[in-house]
Amino acid sequence: MNQVSASSLAASAGALDRVRVVLCRPSHPGNIGAAARAMKTMGLSRLVLVDPARFPDDEAIARAAGAEDVLVHCQVCATLDEALVGTVMAIAMSARHRNLGPAPLQAREGAAVALERTNEGEVALVFGNETRGLANEDVMRCQHTVFIPANPDYTSLNLGAAVQVLCYELRMAAFAERPPVVTRTVPFESPPASFDDVERFYAHLESVMVATGFHNPSQPKRLMPKIRRLFGRAALERDEINILRGILDAVQKRLR
Repeated sequence: MNQVSASSLAASAGALDRVRVVLCRPSHPGNIGAAARAMKTMGLSRLVLVDPARFPDDEAIARAAGAEDVLVHCQVCATLDEALVGTVMAIAMSARHRNLGPAPLQAREGAAVALERTNEGEVALVFGNETRGLANEDVMRCQHTVFIPANPDYTSLNLGAAVQVLCYELRMAAFAERPPVVTRTVPFESPPASFDDVERFYAHLESVMVATGFHNPSQPKRLMPKIRRLFGRAALERDEINILRGILDAVQKRLR
C-alpha cells in the first residue's frame, strides 16, 4: 500500500472514531450487545448508554459476540445532555416524522452529513428506546433527524439492526463507497496467456478439428473467426491454455 493510500485510510478510520453511538434508555441488554457487535464490524467503537435498564449484563456480553471491548469502554450517562457533551452535532434516529424539530434525512444522506461534520469534532447518533423510541425533548436536542427508508407498511426495526444499518452507511461514506477488504482467499488464477501461447492453441485446435472431420479447411466459412471471438472473450490464462491443449493431446492420441 502506498503512503497516500495509507494516510487516506487512516483519515477515514479517524473520522469513524469521532462518531458516538448513543442508546437512550435501552431496556434490553441483548440489544446493547447487538449494537456493540454492529459497531465493531463497521469500525466504530464509541458507545454511550443513557440510563440503561440493565447494564453491565451477561446477555449483553453474549450478544456482543467478540465485541466485548466496545462494552468495556462504553460510557454510561444519566441523561442525554451528559451523553452529548463535547459534540458538534447530534443526529436523532427516528422512524416517526414529527411536526416539530429538524427536517428528516434518509440514512445515506444522514451518514454523509455526519461524516462531514467529524472534520470539526465529535458527532453523535442518538437511538431511542426499543418500544417508545426517542421522546420529543430528546429529538429537540439534535440538529438533524434520520430515518431508515424501510417498507412503509412495516417500518419496525430491531435496535441492533438499526444501529447496523447506520454504521454500515457511515463506513461506506467514510471510505467513499470503497472500504478496504481483507481476505484469506488465495486467488485461483495464473498469469495471462501470451500471444504466442494463444496462437499455438488455435493452431493445435484447428489441426484436431481437421483430423476429426469437424472442420474442412477448404470450406472454412467463419468457424475459426467465431472460435477466436469465443476464446477472446474468455481472456485465457496460461494454466487454462495448458488444460485445453492437454485435452487436444488426449484427442490426438485416441485418433492415432
